[in-house]
Amino acid sequence: PIALRRKAGEALIEDSNQYPPMRGLPQLRQAVAGWYARTQGLDLDPDREIIVTSGATEALAAAFLSLISPGDEVVLFQPLYDAYLPMVRRAGGVPRLVRLTPPHWRFDRAMLEAVFSEKTRLVVLNSPLNPAGVVTPDEDLALLAEFCVRFDVTAVCDEVWEAVVFDGRAHRPLMTFPGMRERTVKIGSAGKMFGMTGWKVGFLCAAPPLAKALAGAHQFLTFTTPPNLQAAVAFGLEDPGDWFETMPAGLQRSRDRLAAGLRDVGFSVLGSGGTYFLNIDLTASGIDQPDRAFALRAVREHGVAAIPVSAFYAEDPVTNVLRLCFAKADDVLDAAVERLARAK
Repeated sequence: PIALRRKAGEALIEDSNQYPPMRGLPQLRQAVAGWYARTQGLDLDPDREIIVTSGATEALAAAFLSLISPGDEVVLFQPLYDAYLPMVRRAGGVPRLVRLTPPHWRFDRAMLEAVFSEKTRLVVLNSPLNPAGVVTPDEDLALLAEFCVRFDVTAVCDEVWEAVVFDGRAHRPLMTFPGMRERTVKIGSAGKMFGMTGWKVGFLCAAPPLAKALAGAHQFLTFTTPPNLQAAVAFGLEDPGDWFETMPAGLQRSRDRLAAGLRDVGFSVLGSGGTYFLNIDLTASGIDQPDRAFALRAVREHGVAAIPVSAFYAEDPVTNVLRLCFAKADDVLDAAVERLARAK
C-alpha cells in the first residue's frame, strides 16, 4: 500500500534512526496485539508476549535456537519451507517427518502417532501451507493440539499467510485451541500481510516464559529491525482501510483466472485456499514426466518459471506436482497459460 510506503519515508526523515527497543517499537507491539484481538480473538500482552523480528525467517531461527536442545525431536510436515530443516539441525534437533500428499494434504491420527514420542520437543506447523496452498482444517488443528497437550510439546506456528485466505475462509490460529495458549509460538509477517516481502518485518507471539527465551535468541541474531519500517507497519495495522478485504479478493480473482485458463487447456488444477500459489497435478494432466524435469523444460523452452513441489520434501517426495505463483498481472497469467499449453 502506498500509504505505508509514505509513512516509512516520513518516519525515516522525521523520527529516530537509532536502535529501537530490542523487542520492537511499543507502538508496533500494541498494533500487533490490537490486530490479532480484532481479527483472531487473541488477547496478547504487547509488553510481555510480542517480539518484533527482522522477518519471519528470523523469528523461526529464534524459536529453534531458543527452544531446541541437542537430541530433541522436532515434528515437521512435508512439503515444508526450505529453511526449517537446516535451522532445526543447526540447533541440534532431530527431525521427525510427516509426509502429506495431494489433493488434500492432510494428516491423521495414525500419522501423528508414528512421529510423536516422549522425546518430542517441538512441532512446526505452516498454515496456510506453502507450497500446497491449503488451509489446515479445524479438525486437524484440534487433533494436533491434542497431541501437543498429551506429549507436552510446544508448537511453532508459521502463520505468515494468515491474511491471504480465500473463499470466505477465516484463519484460525492453533494458539486458540484448548491447552495451546501457553505452549504456542505464533509467527506472523508484515511483508506477507502487506505484499511488501522486502521489508522483512515479522512478529513472534508467545506466553511470557516462551517469549523471554525467544527474546534472548533474537537479541543475538539481529537485535532489532529498522524503526521506520516498524512505524509504517504499526500505521498499517492500526488503519488498514479496506486493504485486508481488497488484497485477498484481488488475489482470489488472479487465482481463479489462472486456474480457469489452465483447466481450459487440459491441466488438472489442485485447490488453493490461501497463499500466492496454485498447483498442477501433472499425472492427472496426462504428463508422464516428473515435476523437476517438466519445470526445467517449461523454463528453458517456454520461459515459464515454476517450482517442482518435490523440492519441498526431504525424503520420499511427491514428484508429480508443480507450483505456480498467481500474484501476477493478468497478461502475465494469460501468457503463462499459453506457454504451458505448448509445453504440455
